[in-house]
Amino acid sequence: MLRLLQIENIALIRAAEIELCEGFSVLTGETGAGKSIIIDSLSLLLGSRAPRELIRTGEQRATVTALFENIGQECADLLSEYGIEGEERSLLLSRSVGTDGRSVARINGRTVTQSMLRQVCRTLLCIHGQHDNRVLMQKDSQLRLLDAYAGLTGRLREYAGVYSELREVERELEKHRVDEAEKIRLRDMLTYQINEISSAKLKPGEEEELNSKRLRLQNAERIRRQTGFAYRALYAGERGSAALLLDRSAAALGQLTDAMPEVGELAARLEQIRYEIEDIAEAVRSLSDYGEGDPTARLDKIEERLELINRLKRKYGADIGGILRFKAEAEAKLASLEHAEERVAELTERAAALEGETRRLAGEISAERIKNAAKAAKEVCGELKFLDMPGVRFEIKVTPVRELRPDGADEVEFLISANPGESPMPLSKIASGGELSRVMLALIYVLASNDGIPTMIFDEIDAGISGKTSRKVGMRLRGISKDTQVLCVTHSAQIASLADRHFLISKSEVDGRTETEVRPLDEEGRVAEVARILGGINITELQREAAREMIEEGRNLGDKHSTYHKHEITGETQC
Repeated sequence: MLRLLQIENIALIRAAEIELCEGFSVLTGETGAGKSIIIDSLSLLLGSRAPRELIRTGEQRATVTALFENIGQECADLLSEYGIEGEERSLLLSRSVGTDGRSVARINGRTVTQSMLRQVCRTLLCIHGQHDNRVLMQKDSQLRLLDAYAGLTGRLREYAGVYSELREVERELEKHRVDEAEKIRLRDMLTYQINEISSAKLKPGEEEELNSKRLRLQNAERIRRQTGFAYRALYAGERGSAALLLDRSAAALGQLTDAMPEVGELAARLEQIRYEIEDIAEAVRSLSDYGEGDPTARLDKIEERLELINRLKRKYGADIGGILRFKAEAEAKLASLEHAEERVAELTERAAALEGETRRLAGEISAERIKNAAKAAKEVCGELKFLDMPGVRFEIKVTPVRELRPDGADEVEFLISANPGESPMPLSKIASGGELSRVMLALIYVLASNDGIPTMIFDEIDAGISGKTSRKVGMRLRGISKDTQVLCVTHSAQIASLADRHFLISKSEVDGRTETEVRPLDEEGRVAEVARILGGINITELQREAAREMIEEGRNLGDKHSTYHKHEITGETQC
């Protein structure tokens, strides 16, 4: 249930805090006081558009925050799916919008997407207003209402799982069902690509190795000249190489060992250096060794090989690794094509089995819908008669269809005739707003009691109906509130006097600016407000007494008459 609603800088509201309770609460106030702001604020949590005009003049951001308690299992499962932890079955939702157009949604302080906030909020509350009646005219909405009444949630979940698997198998089948000419074309192309890459006999790292060899061959003369000079200087120079000079130096020192024994170590070191020079000289000479064959011919072969690699790169990948990966993927596709017939046969068999199971479940659901349609229509008809539509006829038409759909294989349409002698027509043909409001209430009261939404908001459901009928509307709202928290924005004293809690919405001038205030009313405040609704500005003591009697009467008859025993009605679909 919705425990607390905080509103900041939305329209005329600078700051408001509404603490709600279980049962039936109403909000009343003079026209233009700002009752619609409450609905607009809650609509923001449900994902409605946030125009800049909604933000209070002079402010940068507007925020609505709602605290919910005792959240249901559907909401808890959704939070778990989103990875959000709840605290003792309570939940804090908020949405903030700025003049820059940025909107920030949070659940328990964690920033989430607008879609996540909307989906979570839809499990917690719903808003029914005079402008939302068009939703009831949509066949998919009517189907959901009937399903909620029939308690088909579990069966529909089972059906949805099988239906989803069927569609997945059918999508895979569609991928395999290319025409034979396309298969041949694809097989030939893949075979050519695989052969072209295979014939090149590419090896990882080959391109880098070839580029290194090409660079050496392109600089062969310079390498030969410089390494030759280095080799002669180190070992084979005619005028004295480094090795020869080291030999002479070591020999000269060796002749002094009888007089200076310590020079023997130096001579040995020179000999060691001479051996190292010899090794280096051999390594230098080998740098100009290009193996057998003409270096120019070898360079031509390398260029040809690199050109082949580059041509394959242009067609199949950025490098040799990419080319080899392309080949592997092409081989996998070719293998898939070669085994496609086996897979198609397997998928066809699986699809047939799934379709059979889906149709079986759809048939069971359809039977339940048809069975419950008669009962539900009778109950709705009884409700409409109670709500002063005595000549009404209401039918729920369930039409099985061949096509399997995500929610079964039926079309559901609500038909109504508000006047005797007229044939039932779709709800969209109802012209009167007052009639639509009563139909909406009857449908919600009878059909939506099992939908699991813990909080229902009604926005001026009394529009276009008389005082007597308003009293009955209030009784039904109070009846709904026995199991569901109800908050109603109303202009009707007959409805307001039945509430468990009453909030007054008023506006005043504060520091030269208009502000809307929301405050709970005590007993005397309720009497005064109900009297105002009944009699206008100048309230007499007689009007106060009438208001007091109306409130007291509401307390006495609420428990006795507000609950409608829906399941006692039986009979045909038509009433």
